[in-house]
Amino acid sequence: MVESDLRPLTRQGQAPRADSAPRVSILLPYRDAAPTLPTCLRSIQRQSETRWQCIAVDDGSRDSGPALLAEIAAEDPRFIPMRASGSGLVESLTEGLEHCRAPVVARMDADDWMHRHRLRAQLEGLETAPELSAVGARVRIFPRAGLSPGRRHYEAWLNSLGEASSVERDAFVECPIAHPTLMIRTRVLREFGYRAMGWPEDYDLMLRLLAAGHRLAVHPRRLLGWRDGADRLSRKAPEYGLDRFTACKAAHLASGPLKASAHYLLWGYGSTGRALRRALLEHGKSPSHIIEVHPRRLGKEIHGAPVVAPEAIPSLPRSPIVVSVAGSGPRSEIRQALADLGKNEGADFFCAA
Repeated sequence: MVESDLRPLTRQGQAPRADSAPRVSILLPYRDAAPTLPTCLRSIQRQSETRWQCIAVDDGSRDSGPALLAEIAAEDPRFIPMRASGSGLVESLTEGLEHCRAPVVARMDADDWMHRHRLRAQLEGLETAPELSAVGARVRIFPRAGLSPGRRHYEAWLNSLGEASSVERDAFVECPIAHPTLMIRTRVLREFGYRAMGWPEDYDLMLRLLAAGHRLAVHPRRLLGWRDGADRLSRKAPEYGLDRFTACKAAHLASGPLKASAHYLLWGYGSTGRALRRALLEHGKSPSHIIEVHPRRLGKEIHGAPVVAPEAIPSLPRSPIVVSVAGSGPRSEIRQALADLGKNEGADFFCAA
């Protein structure tokens, strides 16, 4: 149980006193974001919860972004511009966190915008659920024109999560909270911090929090406009490639659910299953059997692991089952099939698409 560290909500529209302490610190790293910063900053200024500070961390910009921040900070002292060492996002987040004075930190990215009630709604969510260490929010990816079917499916999956149990259940499928929506208790974030591991720092943080027993949830409202585009860091930087997401989840699976066993049962050997098997091998974990429904694979061996049908599971060695299939529909069917066999998700099996 996490003791509540939030003060009562202000009345909507009430201006903060000059000496009032912030209720939330907005941690906003940016680099060369001049085209999108004005929209982002206006969305912060329009928040119905007015007691905030925004730590805006310049990570080596070469455009007019720092000048924009300096101009707005001269008019609104709640904006606190600072310049990081310029050595990357993790360092900028870490340096900015040192300046966060509020009991909670809200992440924000410079190319996104927040709904005017975002801070108020998420603060209320943490205040009314003191057992939660953090809360995210649902998103609307934009611009909608040209949005691929894959991104639409991803948005739908992300927005299907809500209660802490759903976040924990799907944590190994993908990062269950969009990082720019994260609101987390400051003392928890300072305890865990961000790490530069060569994979997504946000996914790594979520999995470490969950492994330590912290509870995370997602607010049921869409509170963030999440910009999608080729220039977004998650599209350009190598540490956000699909293989690095797989490496991150494999490392956490190996140190968590698979820690006590060198072997596991792998359900699914499509592209996601193959990639995960390779990543787990780097941690000394290999499948003893592969569970498949593809008739041409049944009865064969793949890298020494016999391929068997789901009906064979009761006769197989008792090992953790890793379900690695793409698509929420197939995952739902497999979850039901394993439940019918008396298997409990989170103990006997884990979905890791």
